[in-house]
Formats: sequence, C-alpha cells, structure tokens
Amino acid sequence: MITISLCMIVKNEEDILGRCLEGFKDIVDEMIVVDTGSTDKTIEVAKSYGAKVYEFEWINDFSAARNYSFSKATCDFIYSADADEVIDEENQERFIKLKEDIDELDIDIVQMYYTNQLSSRSVYNYDRELRPKLFRRIRHFLWCDPIHEQVKLQPTVCDSDVEIIHMPKESHTERDLASFRRAIDNGHRLSRRLHMMYARELLMAGSDEDFILAKKFFIESTLDTTRSTDEIKEASVILTHIAILEHDIEMLLKFVLKDVITETSSEVCYELGKFYQEKGDYDEAIVWFFNAGYETQSILDIHRSGDMPRRAIAECYRAIGNEEQAKDYDREADSWQVPQAPLN
Repeated sequence: MITISLCMIVKNEEDILGRCLEGFKDIVDEMIVVDTGSTDKTIEVAKSYGAKVYEFEWINDFSAARNYSFSKATCDFIYSADADEVIDEENQERFIKLKEDIDELDIDIVQMYYTNQLSSRSVYNYDRELRPKLFRRIRHFLWCDPIHEQVKLQPTVCDSDVEIIHMPKESHTERDLASFRRAIDNGHRLSRRLHMMYARELLMAGSDEDFILAKKFFIESTLDTTRSTDEIKEASVILTHIAILEHDIEMLLKFVLKDVITETSSEVCYELGKFYQEKGDYDEAIVWFFNAGYETQSILDIHRSGDMPRRAIAECYRAIGNEEQAKDYDREADSWQVPQAPLN
C-alpha cells in the first residue's frame, strides 16, 4: 500500500484545523503543517494530532508556501490539504480503498471531487468539480513507444470517486482581491488562469471599491496585444460594470462593443439589463435580461445566464404590474439548477 503525506499551509485556523486533521488522521501516514504566522493556537492544535509543524515567513506567495510544505514530505504521495476541508466516513473509506488500489497503477496525479463550493459565493461556478489533490512525490521517468522512443513527459492523471467537503469559516474574497492587486502592483503578469479568476471573483463577490481599484489593470489588459480574445472579453465585462458604476456612457458603449464584436456574453447582456432596469426602462431591461438567460452563454459567472436574469425579468414584470409573468419567471429562477461541472 502506498504511503501519503498530508501537506497544508495555515494561519490562525485553530477553530477548524482539528476538524480537518481528525478526518485524515487514519488515512495519511504523516502530516506536514506549515504555519505562516499564526497568533492563535493553530500550532498547538496541529501538534496535538502528531503533525510535523514548520514555520514559514509569509512573502505574499501561496505557491512558495505550498512548495515549502511539499519539500518536507517523505511519503510516496502528497495530499494537498486546506484547513477548511472535511472528509466524512464514507469518503474516508473510499480514500483508504484508493490507497490500496493505486499501488498497482502507474498514476502520477489523482483528482477528487471538491464539493459544497457554492456555500459562499466567491469564485466558484459549480458546487462539485474535480480537482487534482493527490500527487506522486517522486516521479520516475519512463521511455515509451516501441520505435522512435521518447520519455513520457505528461503525467498520468486519474479521477477518483473521493469527495472532499469544502467548509470555509469565512469568505476569502477580501484577502484574494487584495492579493491580486498586490501582485499586479509588484509587476507580476497575471497568467491566463489568474486573469480569469480575478475577473470572476470581482464579478461574483467584489465591492464597488474593488471594481474601481481594478479599472486600470483591466483597461491595460484590453490594450495588451499579447492577451487572448477570451481575456479581452473578460476585461470588457468588468469594465462594462465599472462604466455603469461611474455613469460613463461612452465607456459603457466602448466595452460593450468589445464584447459583442465576437459572441456576446451573458454577463454583458445582464449588465445592460441592470443599466436599463435602474433607469426604469423595464421593457428594454427585459430584452437584455432575456438575452442573458436564453440567448447567450456566460464566460465568468454561470448564474448570470441562469437564475439571476430570470429573477431580474420577474422584478421588471412586477414593476410594470404584470404579476402573472413575474411569477412565471420567479418559478423558472427557483427551478434553475447549476449544471454539472465539465470534466477536466
């Protein structure tokens, strides 16, 4: 049977760390807890479960801290954990069975289902989706193909049926958005993935001030010829929202057109619906909310093509005295369900 090192980074997690470690203590073979500056009893809680605790000076870089935690592992595989994870008895059994089975397989990475993601609205579109969670610590390179042989470079990834419940004690949005701004101010170029996540978290959970503070970055993004069309569309969604906040019609037109020049996004249609709704032009608002919910697709926030425009249409019909239509769209909003996350 393989051995597993649990590795995590923590700071001030005394309230929930024990809950996490209790669920994994009979699954993993060692626990590595890297503390980044706790002032509560986090370290004491970790040690009470037999964890090896290391201190790491926080340098505003989660990857650096994760890499340090991985460097301390000694087992065959590493499970990358967060303190707000919970694993129930059924999935503990699945995990232990996975440990038994994986020994016979040439697997480098195991994906597990992350669930309960929509309990706090921040950056997730799906309540249950696969994530890479278990990593072979030392990868052995193999030659493949009977002729014109070459070293296999791509890792072998498998999907498991193990479910990890995400149960955060608070929203991380304020911390996350501040981290994005800090990275940008320090000259870090956001990757394609981080560009999308910054835009998504702003749209889902950002305050008006967060949007205004992001304005310069996203304007520069639309002017960056090395950014993809998708990134320019993401930036245009954010700048459309900012234009409405600032009552800047010229800016609104500019970034709406940047979006609609390709396939129009649900997000921009939704923003236009809100624009006309706030002006009291409910008929025009309904047109754009209908486009958001029925004619276009979302690129950042799936709810802006689902329950949100349907609920907004109901509000508009109610405002013009059509209660029957309002109830119909309320029912549609209530019955709308987030679709299954696409498999990676």
